[in-house]
Amino acid sequence: MDALLQLDHGSEVPLYRQLYEHFAERIRSGELGIGERLPATRELAGSLGLNRTTVAAAYEMLEAEGMIAGRVGKGSFVTSATVAGELAGRGPASQRGVRWGALLERSETAPTSTALGRETISFATSWPSRELFPLDEFRLSCAAVTARADLADILQLGSPAGYEPLRRYLLAEAHRKGEAGAADDLLITNGCQQGLDLVGRVLLRPGDAVAVEDPVYPGLKSLLTGMGARLAAVPVGTNGMEIPRLVRVLERERPKLIVVTPDFQNPTGATQPLAARRGLLEAARAAGVPVVENDPYSELRYEGQPLAALKQLDEHGGTVLLRSFSKASFPGLRVGWVVGPKPLLDRLRHAKEAADLHSDQLSQAVLLEFAESGRLEAHRRRLLEAGGERLRVTLEACREFLPPGTRWTRPEGGMNLWVSLPEPLDAGEMLPRAQKLGVAYLPARYFAVSRQEPGGLRLSFAGLAPQQIRDGLAIIGKLAAAELASAHPSGEPAPAMV
Repeated sequence: MDALLQLDHGSEVPLYRQLYEHFAERIRSGELGIGERLPATRELAGSLGLNRTTVAAAYEMLEAEGMIAGRVGKGSFVTSATVAGELAGRGPASQRGVRWGALLERSETAPTSTALGRETISFATSWPSRELFPLDEFRLSCAAVTARADLADILQLGSPAGYEPLRRYLLAEAHRKGEAGAADDLLITNGCQQGLDLVGRVLLRPGDAVAVEDPVYPGLKSLLTGMGARLAAVPVGTNGMEIPRLVRVLERERPKLIVVTPDFQNPTGATQPLAARRGLLEAARAAGVPVVENDPYSELRYEGQPLAALKQLDEHGGTVLLRSFSKASFPGLRVGWVVGPKPLLDRLRHAKEAADLHSDQLSQAVLLEFAESGRLEAHRRRLLEAGGERLRVTLEACREFLPPGTRWTRPEGGMNLWVSLPEPLDAGEMLPRAQKLGVAYLPARYFAVSRQEPGGLRLSFAGLAPQQIRDGLAIIGKLAAAELASAHPSGEPAPAMV
């Protein structure tokens, strides 16, 4: 065991985070050099008296930031200090060039989604089905835009606030729905992810706490930790972010922001009812904390009645709304938007101009034509029909194939649901065996903030055909049942957890 490593089990900082910070500091300082091997997760967990998933979560954070890389069958090795450390000149000058070389080497060999093979049934990507893209209608929209007399202006540099005709269209829609008031403005972004990034750049400083859902979308987790923010975890239950726990986090952590996805949360698929939405807004207002409503999925409701957005319910102007065309049209065009108070939007616009001048105007013009022509709404209706069928098939296949004791969420829309396998199954350890059988998914560790759920995994169903969903869940169910039988060879059920 590392003699320098001391964890405070009484601290409010999660153990995996303490472990991450210990190794990150030693890597940044150069104490752990490139090529050095970290202890195996099982070995370190045993030495420290921890659950192996706690160590794995810390290593996952280090790998996400490019500090270490895992090699199958060999372990985890230091690849680099962070880029910030390089630019600050940490470590001997003779090593700095070598570290850039290691970064480049890692980028060439890092596994990608294609490494799973073409035949893999992948529940790992929260994407719409490319088979549903209305390519002919999209070509018509492109042709209409490229035939316009003002095409040269569209291809010129534009405003950092976005392509003005699209901006006006979206702002008018927001006013019509009651999601923008007289004091609000709108900024076009490269999807919701850039909106989150810009809000973080403007409002956060290293060390600030941010209240986030647990489990949470990995892109948000990586973005905030990369900014040096502390993640204050609020558990997600059947009704989304749990409001009593949020109140305690607001009192204890004093976060600068609350980031929440009220509709079809990623990864669980949970939706907050109106009472919980109002409770969240009241708690945020009482604590004086702004709310960032990340809403990429609300347009994908397959059953039930739409619920008012937090921005629509907020009477005090403390909510910023992020939306995107990505889930309901074409993710590759990267067009989203932010609605919020004008003073904040002014600062976001300046931050965006510094980052990329403005979002691609041709994509914005094509999407506006696609929307105004009625093609977007027709495509959305087809998506809702197909998505509803895929969700029904997924829920039926969970009931049919997953072993007794398995639990799963039952969303009314979106692209994801959450599965909790019975103890003692570990979805992360089971994943390589599932991949060999031709199925992929994301285990809980990718989404965990402070709560570790070894048996948890996300199923993203929207990009798969119904038969693929059934075939994939049949494989997962058969594998899980076999591993349960191996864990309990006597045939006796696992003891109940109370």
